[in-house]
Amino acid sequence: MATTSIFKNLPSNFTISEDKSHAVLSVPIEQSDNDDRSYKLIRLSNELEALLIHDANTDKSSASLDVNVGYFCDPESLSGLAHFCEHLLFMGTEKYPKENEYLDYLSQHNGNANAFTSTNDTNYHFGVGPEFLEGALDRFAQFFIAPLFDPNCVDREICAVDSENNKNLQLDGWRLYQLEKALSNPKHPYSRFGTGNLETLKENPIKQGLNIRDELLKFHEKYYSANIMKLVVLGKESLDQLTQWVIEKFSAIKNKNVPIPTFDGHPLTENELLKQVFAKPVKDNRSLKIKFPFPDLSSLYRFMPERYLSHLIGHEGSGSLFTLLKKKGWVNSLGAYYQGDIGFGFFIVSIDLTESGLANYEDVVVHIFQYIEMLKQVGIQEWTYHEIKKIREISFRFREKYAPTGYTTNLSMMMQKPYPREWILSTSLIREFDSKLINELLDLLRHDNFVLRLSSQSFTGLDQKEKWYGTEYKVEPLSDKLIQALKNITTHSELKLPEINEFIPTDFETYKKEISTPAKRPDIIKDTQISRLWYKKDDTFWVPKANIYVLLNSPLAYATPLYHVKTRLYSELIKDALNEYLYNAQMAGVYYGINYRSQGLSLSISGYNDKLPVLLEKVVNKMKNLKVDPERFSLIKEKVQRSYKNFLLNSPSQHSEYYLDYLTIDRLWLNEEKLEALESIKYEDIEIFYPKLLDQLYIEILIHGNILKDNAIKISQKIEEILQPKALLPSQSIRSRSIMIPKGKKFTYQRDVFDSDNVNSAVEYYIQICDFTNRELRIRSNIMSKLAHEPCFDQLRTKEQLGYLVSSGLRLESGSTGLRIRVQSIKDTVHLENRIENFLYGLQKIIEDMSEQEYQTRVQALIDRKLEKPKNLSQETSRHWGQIKSGYYDFEQDVKDVEEIRKVSKQDLLEFYKKFISPDSPRHKKLSVHLRSQKLNKSNDIVNGEKKGDDEEVKSEELELELKGYNEIINDMVLWKSRMNLGPSATPIDDDIISKARVI
Repeated sequence: MATTSIFKNLPSNFTISEDKSHAVLSVPIEQSDNDDRSYKLIRLSNELEALLIHDANTDKSSASLDVNVGYFCDPESLSGLAHFCEHLLFMGTEKYPKENEYLDYLSQHNGNANAFTSTNDTNYHFGVGPEFLEGALDRFAQFFIAPLFDPNCVDREICAVDSENNKNLQLDGWRLYQLEKALSNPKHPYSRFGTGNLETLKENPIKQGLNIRDELLKFHEKYYSANIMKLVVLGKESLDQLTQWVIEKFSAIKNKNVPIPTFDGHPLTENELLKQVFAKPVKDNRSLKIKFPFPDLSSLYRFMPERYLSHLIGHEGSGSLFTLLKKKGWVNSLGAYYQGDIGFGFFIVSIDLTESGLANYEDVVVHIFQYIEMLKQVGIQEWTYHEIKKIREISFRFREKYAPTGYTTNLSMMMQKPYPREWILSTSLIREFDSKLINELLDLLRHDNFVLRLSSQSFTGLDQKEKWYGTEYKVEPLSDKLIQALKNITTHSELKLPEINEFIPTDFETYKKEISTPAKRPDIIKDTQISRLWYKKDDTFWVPKANIYVLLNSPLAYATPLYHVKTRLYSELIKDALNEYLYNAQMAGVYYGINYRSQGLSLSISGYNDKLPVLLEKVVNKMKNLKVDPERFSLIKEKVQRSYKNFLLNSPSQHSEYYLDYLTIDRLWLNEEKLEALESIKYEDIEIFYPKLLDQLYIEILIHGNILKDNAIKISQKIEEILQPKALLPSQSIRSRSIMIPKGKKFTYQRDVFDSDNVNSAVEYYIQICDFTNRELRIRSNIMSKLAHEPCFDQLRTKEQLGYLVSSGLRLESGSTGLRIRVQSIKDTVHLENRIENFLYGLQKIIEDMSEQEYQTRVQALIDRKLEKPKNLSQETSRHWGQIKSGYYDFEQDVKDVEEIRKVSKQDLLEFYKKFISPDSPRHKKLSVHLRSQKLNKSNDIVNGEKKGDDEEVKSEELELELKGYNEIINDMVLWKSRMNLGPSATPIDDDIISKARVI
């Protein structure tokens, strides 16, 4: 075969290899200065493009393959087919026919996998221990070469898709997005229902006389072609080795010469514009969204003109649209952004409204257009463009590594865009200024070129329901008053361009030097009755960044529900007061956060170290000298009140975890208690309260990164100097404690899901085992959790199809350790619990049937996970801070855990199972929480989408609806907790760990 026929669409900057097996990008790939990996971009003879990444230091390998086809390509009568294809593709291949072979292999080797379907992409990705990349790649490649689409799995995976859709039915993000699609141009695929469900993938095909598997095979045959696939592989191996594997394993994917799917028209045409849509959300949120139809801007990657508009319209500093609307008391937050897809795009302004803002929403819209008019009148400012460009250049220059799977997934999707291949790592950079392009987009932000959507629970008279989610809505033309106001738009005196950003860093010195062995933990360099300062100079990543974490321990913060709510309001008021001043800092890569905790308040400052001390001093001064604005207080109080009320509408799985927390932690205020306490609080109460909160503190500080020791001490001294607190008594520093379940006791707490329209129920099944400090039992619990994870998912999710959300894992609390299994489902919670227990009974045989080699392989995977290194400065900081916050100060926990793991034999684990995990064990300690749907179909006569035909089968499942007799029902949570013993509070893992810490 002639070379030209093999590589007929080869770009000019590719060179064909000597053996004609592939072509290689012949120009260097632009990399960050901070990136020590090696890259190679190749194209196989089947036109599949692959980016290979050699990372000698990675402790996790990964691959991602993106297919440039999504639910836009679903046949009109088969909504969700692309998504269903993604699901069924996992269920075995000709080479590896076992349906869970791929996931089981990854689970054995410290790996995981997932996939997702979007409008024009279906993305598959995995991570695995570095030594097992080849085996994972071989299994992965077969998905795209010879998938079985096993007929025996079809009904089960349709149920999985349906369960995934049920999970989303009461989530406002999904509901409002689908409503927007439903009200778009019906001739454009944007209007479709992309997830699919039992109706679209089973009932409708049967009515149409279609075999869904046959239709799936047609879809796969039509679209799954090598020429529209992009692959990214990251591993420890050399680029040559990675190249060889990719050629060997992926060249067999068929090239069907499929053109990239394109679609005519735009989702927003004249028929859809100049309308206002009123929608009723599930949660008590008020939002306003303006969508302008925009073109597809992907070809303008050099200029990114939309970034100029989103930067200015979304700005929150002085003179901004947000500042004006906030001053009027109309908004809580504002965002402006471009959203693009193949052939079309939108420019969106999205606002979270206050109650007053909703009442004056037309004036809000007018102010938006006044800001746009101001931009048009002042003209395009080149200095603003260069500021945006500079911030992005600094960010790229010092870009840090993050999780390999996220990296490969993002890159495989980016490779579908028309970027020059040598810029595939630097797609965030803006390279050229073109005021004409910006003006062309600015001209699209017109009063006759948008659609308005409002959502609020207060809307009445809504006369329509969206088909798939049941969202109530109404569509009206824009009012004549608003149209007239927009036609005669003028500028507003308070709206102006932002000033020059003084927070953009200029000092990038990192004092880098050779370090043979990086320090394993921070040192204590200051220790008094008032504060303790932990410090570690960055000796690993060498970036001009730092993280400062501060914990202001105050027993007052959580003493009562009232004090807790006041602490929250105080933290929200500080952030609100600082927003305008600190917005530029965040734009320049310097971030701060203030959060309320049971111990008190936590403060974090992170980013480029050049400006951190200035920012920190500003924040702490505001904390000490806050003047509460009565109007802002009222708005923030109302926002907090809504958040407490909306909490009741969270998913059943979230609530099952929440009530387990409440039942197992000695002091935790209920949401209802906090909501009641909030009612009576006035702004004057916060002014009286917060000085008392700060009056007596113990301050624990971690400074980690590119800050010298002397400067770290000065920073800690400045915090104390501003706050001037008195010392806490030792007895005031005792942390929370765990409820200890008596040996052999099995408790169940049941309640209804708050949202009467939610079809889902949930069970959280918890087995309590030991005190956290019991390393021997904690490690056995950890190994058991690891061994049970994949079989639990395979049995309860894949085989039994109990629900889309099935998870298991180790549960660690202050003072206790246990195992948990969580299932969210449309089935009865008692049935779910009994199936969980059935799995637990079967777990013994799973372990017994493991060969010694398999057992050691899975244990090694756990060891590998324990020894994974932080990928960036923030991850290392979080690891150290986690130990400081916990009170255990076990900075070498993972190393010591690994030593213990190596001692545990398979027989040891079986003995552990019999003693603690088996439901029959006299030491088995269980607490389960049931959240029951009020819409539950009690008949439970549907299995895998099919009516049961065997009476005995139905009878068998009916028996599953009876809770086992040994369970004790918890009727009063407070009374139950009052009768339980408490475990120990967290203390240093070694009695003298603080005294042994190196004080410099």
